Amino acid sequence: MEDTIESPLVLESGYAELPGHFHARVTPVPVVEPTLVELNRALCAELGLDPDALPRDGWAAVFSGNRSLQGARPVAMAYAGHQFGHFVPQLGDGRAVLLGEVVDHDGRRREIQLKGAGRNPFSRQGDGRAPLGPVLREYLVSEAMHALGIPSTRALAAVTTGETVRREELLPGAILTRVAYSHVRVGTFQYFAARGDTESVRLLCDYVIGRLYPELRDAGNPALALLDVVAERQALLVARWMCIGFIHGVMNTDNMAISGETIDYGPCAFLDDYAPGTVYSAVDQFGRYAYGNQPGIAQWNLARFAEALLPLIDREQQKAIDLATEVVAGFRQRFDRHWTDGMRRKIGLSVDREEDQSLVDSLLDVMDRNQADFTLTFRRLCDAAEDPTAREGVREQFADPGAFDAWARRWQERMQQESLAPARRAASMRALNPARIPRNHSVEQALAAAVDEGDFTAFREMLAAMRQPYADVDGPDPYAAPPRPDERIRNTFCGT
Repeated sequence: MEDTIESPLVLESGYAELPGHFHARVTPVPVVEPTLVELNRALCAELGLDPDALPRDGWAAVFSGNRSLQGARPVAMAYAGHQFGHFVPQLGDGRAVLLGEVVDHDGRRREIQLKGAGRNPFSRQGDGRAPLGPVLREYLVSEAMHALGIPSTRALAAVTTGETVRREELLPGAILTRVAYSHVRVGTFQYFAARGDTESVRLLCDYVIGRLYPELRDAGNPALALLDVVAERQALLVARWMCIGFIHGVMNTDNMAISGETIDYGPCAFLDDYAPGTVYSAVDQFGRYAYGNQPGIAQWNLARFAEALLPLIDREQQKAIDLATEVVAGFRQRFDRHWTDGMRRKIGLSVDREEDQSLVDSLLDVMDRNQADFTLTFRRLCDAAEDPTAREGVREQFADPGAFDAWARRWQERMQQESLAPARRAASMRALNPARIPRNHSVEQALAAAVDEGDFTAFREMLAAMRQPYADVDGPDPYAAPPRPDERIRNTFCGT
C-alpha cells in the first residue's frame, strides 16, 4: 500500500479497538489499475469529505485500498451465521475490510468499508474479490433504497480494479466503498455465543449500546432492552421493504444488521406483478426468503439473536428464556402495526380504523389473482384518489378490471369517512408510492452494458433517476414501465 493520503477525511479506529479475537488486522490487497467509476458527492458532503480534495485517480487509489486514509486501522470483522437455516460457526468479512469510522454532519458515527478488497483470514476458499456487476448492483439499489426512505447502508464509491475475477467465467473486478452506522450483525453475536464466550458477548453488547443506542446504558436490563429495540427496528425495516415490494433474497442471520439498516444486496429484487410467493434468488430453491415470508424470517432471526443474549438477560436460564420469548413473540404484532400503517397510508387513509387491514388484504388478494403490477397499481391509485375518472389507469393493471371495481367501491366509501381534500390526499399518497423503482430488467440491462461493453451510461442515468423515486417526469418514464414478457428476470445471483 502506498503512502497515507492526507485529506479532510480523517478516520477513527472504532471497532478495531475491540480485542483481537473480534477481528483480523488486514491490509487491502493492492490492485493493478484502479479507476473511479462513481463517487457519491452527496454522501461525501454528509461525511464532511470534500469530493474535490483529490483528482479522480487519487480517489481511485484510496477506494481501491492502494492508498490508505489518515487514521485507518483496517480490520476484517469476525462473525458466524445461519445461512438458509444452517448454522456456520465462522464466516466473517471474507472479502471486506473495515477501514474505520467518521463523525457525520449530524454527529453520528459512520463506518467505512471496502468490499472486494482481497483475501484475508476469513476468505476460506474465496479470492476476496468482487465482480463489477454485483458492485454496481449494490451501489444502485442501496442508493435507491435510501432515496425511497428505507434505512440502508450507502455506497460512497465504486472502483474498477483493472483485474479479472473468476466465477463461472472471467469477469471484470471492482471494489465498493460502503458506509453504515454499524456492520455488526446478529451473526457477530452468534460467533461468540457459539463458543460459549459470554464475556465477549457482553463486551459486544456494551459496544453496540454505546455505539448505536446510548439511551439504553441506564436500562435496568441492557441486554433485554437491546433485544427489544432491535426487534422494533427490524419490524419497521421489513414492513418498509414490503411496502415498496422489495425482496432481500438472502435474509441469513449474518445479513441482519443490529443497526436496523438493510445490508448486503446480493440476490435482491423488486416485485413486478404482486405475488407473495415470489422468489428471485437463484439459490433459494425452497422459497425460504420469498417476499411474503420475510416477516417470519425476521422473527426467526430475532430468536437467534435472543439466544445469543440469554446469559446476559438473566443468570437464571428459564427466566432469561421467558423474558426473551416475550420480546420475540411480540415481533409479529410490531410488524403488523407498521405494515398496516404503511399500507393504509399508501391507499390514502390517515385515520386508523379496524376494517383497514381487511381492505388492504382484499386489494392485495385481487392484485395477486389478476397479475397486477405492484408499483404501478399503487402509483395510479394516487391519481384515482384525486379524480375518480382516472381509475382506468388502475383498472388496466388487472386481468379482470371488474375485480378492481368491486374493491374500489369499498375504498371510495372508506375515503369518504375522512375529511381530507382529494388533492391533498393524492399528494400524500404520491410521497409514499414511488413512480419508479430499480426494476429488475432495467438493472440487468444497465449492468450488462457496464460489464460487457465498459459503458456506464445506462448505470449513471438509472442512478440519477432512482435518486428521485417519487417525482413525476414529463413524457414517458422508461424506469416506470414494467418488463415485457421477454424482459422478465426470474433469477438473481449474489455474485460472491
